[in-house]
Amino acid sequence: MASTRCAACKYLRRRCPSDCIFSLYFPSNNPQRFAYVHKIFGASNIGKILQVLPVYRRADAADSLYYEARCRIKDPIYGCVGIINLLHQEICNVQSQIAKIQAEIAFLSNHAQSDQTQFQQLNIAPNVDPIFLSEQKCVSNSFDDSSTLFY
Repeated sequence: MASTRCAACKYLRRRCPSDCIFSLYFPSNNPQRFAYVHKIFGASNIGKILQVLPVYRRADAADSLYYEARCRIKDPIYGCVGIINLLHQEICNVQSQIAKIQAEIAFLSNHAQSDQTQFQQLNIAPNVDPIFLSEQKCVSNSFDDSSTLFY
């Protein structure tokens, strides 16, 4: 008999045998873990699930059972499925934002390439600010009439 009982044996108010299937996965320092799993699945079902599995898979199964039970207690209708659905919606939203940003990047790079082509056709250095050029065009267009120029 172990000197301290596991959380499952404490919860069930029984002696904890040395070969207790629950002791490794439901330690005595975390009694809430077993309480959640017991409330949703029952001790007998948990024991059967753990006994059927190979030893190297039991820890993952206990973690999964705990996670499912905790989600089911927090959200009795949807449980883990509700969280999965929320995460799926978040992924879709992020993918949509990424697509919008990629489209904007493509638009801006195409616009920059067309500006670059226009600059090259006008024999203007590519590092000249396009706003400066548009201001220059406005100024030059406003002084097309030679009668308004002062010499």
